[in-house]
Amino acid sequence: MTTKKRICTVIIVLVIVCTVCVGGFFVWKKTGKGGSKSSQKVYVQKVSSLNTASDFKLSNRSFLGVVEAQESVDVKYDSSKTVAEILVKNGDSVKKGDKLLTYDVEAINLQLEQAKLEVERLQNEIASNKSQIAELEKEKKNADQDAAVSYTTQILSLQSDNAKNEYDIKAKNVEIKKLEASTKNAYVTASIDGTVKNVKTVDKLQQDGGDVIMQITEEGDYRIKGRFNEQNSKDIMQGASVIVKSRLDDSTWKGEITSVDTSPQKNSGDDIYSFGSSDEMSQSSNYAFYVKPESFDGLMLGQHVLIEIDNDQDTSINKTGIWLYSDFICKDGKKNYVWAKNEDGKIEKRYVEIGQKDEDNGDCEIKSGLEKGDYIAYPDKSIEEGMTATTNEADVSVPPNDLGTNDNGDADTEGGDEDIAFDGSDEDGMAIDEDMLASMTDEEIEEYFNKLYGEEENAENADGENADAADADAAFAE
Repeated sequence: MTTKKRICTVIIVLVIVCTVCVGGFFVWKKTGKGGSKSSQKVYVQKVSSLNTASDFKLSNRSFLGVVEAQESVDVKYDSSKTVAEILVKNGDSVKKGDKLLTYDVEAINLQLEQAKLEVERLQNEIASNKSQIAELEKEKKNADQDAAVSYTTQILSLQSDNAKNEYDIKAKNVEIKKLEASTKNAYVTASIDGTVKNVKTVDKLQQDGGDVIMQITEEGDYRIKGRFNEQNSKDIMQGASVIVKSRLDDSTWKGEITSVDTSPQKNSGDDIYSFGSSDEMSQSSNYAFYVKPESFDGLMLGQHVLIEIDNDQDTSINKTGIWLYSDFICKDGKKNYVWAKNEDGKIEKRYVEIGQKDEDNGDCEIKSGLEKGDYIAYPDKSIEEGMTATTNEADVSVPPNDLGTNDNGDADTEGGDEDIAFDGSDEDGMAIDEDMLASMTDEEIEEYFNKLYGEEENAENADGENADAADADAAFAE
């Protein structure tokens, strides 16, 4: 073989080697450090679990409620007194402060007079005892030793009687004050506005025993009882406007919180507000509040509803079908798509049609392109078609919450990076020391993240490839 042919052969071999190396480098870089794209795993979630149109997807302004009967108040009487007259009958409407019954004032006045006479008697007895004590003290001075002892015993006995009488006077004065108050308030009044029910006669009271003589039920047939816990208590206050929403259809009612009960509510196993946990320390205390709607048309006793604080939100949106938070929606020009799992278990661009938007809640309607049984991924700049979908978060290769820009330089989502909350970890799950970063310069921070995300390794690999290419060029020149 001639020298010229040898040189041509060497050149051809070098060209082939360079082509293979450069092509291999780009394939390695494209597929991610030498791995195939299909081996990268992306975490996906079922659409039905992300659907914000679900009945039980409550916002931070929503509370569960139930329609119940109005409050009833037991009216009790003082069984130590005699009822003179019952002033109301069943079905009467009363206002707060109206008189319901009166007591026998003559009997109370008799007790008062007796108590005053008893105090007067005790006071006279004390005065008499003091006179006797003074006389005995004089006689004691002129008596012999044996007689002095007798005088001393009599004096101590009279002083003891006076001490007891003074105590009895104090007790009687307390009784007198109560009786005087009874004569001024010789009646029982209504504590709420409402309708009188279950009135008992004096004879019936004596037969049945007890001290409940009647009941008063608040005006109106129903009220709505809602529950809140200590974590969202700041949203609940008396007088606040609310929107009551049916869980059967799109009916709504305006209303107002009429009262708030700050006594902790007991949870039972069948309570709609109980979450099934038996660990008291892990539970949040629940409290009750009551709503009076402007109208009860369409509501029935025992009906479960949703209660939302009225912040002038748009109630015309009827969320049915599939609604997703807008962060899941990506843009491809004028088209909208989500990263979805296909029938082969791989990630694909699934184009969807967007309908209504709820700006307050940050979600939108998916009119077509998705079913509730489909699985989708939270957008990330590293996601590509052909990657493997997984429902196990421990298997993911792509960080689930790291929005950026796509290959075309467009924002992956309508919200952009500012809508994603950084969780303080790197993409391998390593916790980032924020205190350390605060003490570093910009150059040190850049170097830290380069090391953290393997940028130096990539640079070294690129430098190695460049060196190989340079060696090949030199050989070619020779």
